[in-house]
Amino acid sequence: MSAQESNVVTLPVEDASRCEVAALWDALREEADAALHRDPALARAMSSAVLMHVSFGHALSHRLAIKLADHDVDRDELLALIYGAYTDKPGLLGAAAADLAAVKDRDPSNTEVLTPFLYFKGFSALQGYRVAHWLWTTGRRHLARHIQSRISEVFAIDIHPAAVMGRGIMLDHGGGLVIGETAVVEDEVSILQNVTLGGTGKETGDRHPKIRRGVLIGAGAKVLGNIEVGIGAKVGAGSVVVSPVAPYTSVVGIPARPVGRPHKALPGVTMDQALPEPEYMI
Repeated sequence: MSAQESNVVTLPVEDASRCEVAALWDALREEADAALHRDPALARAMSSAVLMHVSFGHALSHRLAIKLADHDVDRDELLALIYGAYTDKPGLLGAAAADLAAVKDRDPSNTEVLTPFLYFKGFSALQGYRVAHWLWTTGRRHLARHIQSRISEVFAIDIHPAAVMGRGIMLDHGGGLVIGETAVVEDEVSILQNVTLGGTGKETGDRHPKIRRGVLIGAGAKVLGNIEVGIGAKVGAGSVVVSPVAPYTSVVGIPARPVGRPHKALPGVTMDQALPEPEYMI
């Protein structure tokens, strides 16, 4: 919702992101310290992942570098590269903080920011993508492809570095997720596992879906072609979407068809996966 829509005065993006990151970092450190005191066996893990670092950017850079390093690009090289991305484009950290807060708010199995920061591959893959996208847009495309390949190998999530991803995104579980080169995923979207945002195999150029704000895409759904899934839409699990989806509409089936009446909420935020009863039964 924009400032005009909500009638709330908001901080400039840079200041808002800085405050968001600072608050997230304080919460992350508090949770790591509490975890250490509950179980001293986690002392080294909490120190290495969170407590030894001076900022969220340092901690996240270190975490991603450990996960994505290999024989070709080692941990120290990746650490410098990732922290360089955050220095050059601080908004990447604001996006990461928004993604982490989204997981805390939307995942009923999780009530903190520490667990997704440490263990959730959807969050880690998304932050790796953000670095790869930065590389892609600055002309370092082979290195961007290397990061994409490592994300796929480590997390089983394949996001093309040219795709455009917003803020406050949750990739729940994430395994088997594929997002194509010209796909767009806007803010506050939630996507479950085994989803494909792909082409039809017949087109070149701009050929992938455009997922608007607040959309929820259920597990196993396939959205194919240069089509728009409108703001607040809901795609049922296992559906195959090959036609545009109107805003605030639920679709289900193969091929996907609208069911029920339009709703008003943003299911990508509420995580309401229920679908209305169909208008007829056979």
